[in-house]
Amino acid sequence: MDALRHRLGLQACRAFYRDRVFHLALLAGGGFWGALWLTTPVAPLSWPQIVSWRFISLTLWQPCWEELLFRGVLQGYAGRYAWGRRSWWNISGANVATALLFTLVHWWTHAPLWATAVLLPALLFGLMRDRYGSVYPAMILHMFYNTGYFWLTGLPV
Repeated sequence: MDALRHRLGLQACRAFYRDRVFHLALLAGGGFWGALWLTTPVAPLSWPQIVSWRFISLTLWQPCWEELLFRGVLQGYAGRYAWGRRSWWNISGANVATALLFTLVHWWTHAPLWATAVLLPALLFGLMRDRYGSVYPAMILHMFYNTGYFWLTGLPV
């Protein structure tokens, strides 16, 4: 069981919520939301929409599964190879490969510009996985990003 938890990146990690890098990642999400709010006509969701199963799925459930699959399984697996451990500016090869695949998968559900815009957060989620050795920080950050995004832009049809 411990080997499976380790493979999925579900091991305990240090107090990431106290680290300034994690705080900067949270601020980056807030900055994106602010720019979105200033440049795009947005109508934030109503309370009934926020407590809907669709909103909960998009902001809690899906980020957990996406992080388990992409950062836990795929990035963890790629990190076993020399090319996956090689790093540029603290971004591992495994992170780059996983972020590109994550972005490609989003092309099925997003407009091309938005799908491409997923690359930067995907790299940041992978950085969290590499930095803390666990998917938990990436999960929290992904949930935080999705919550703000869907709250401001509305739920997809």
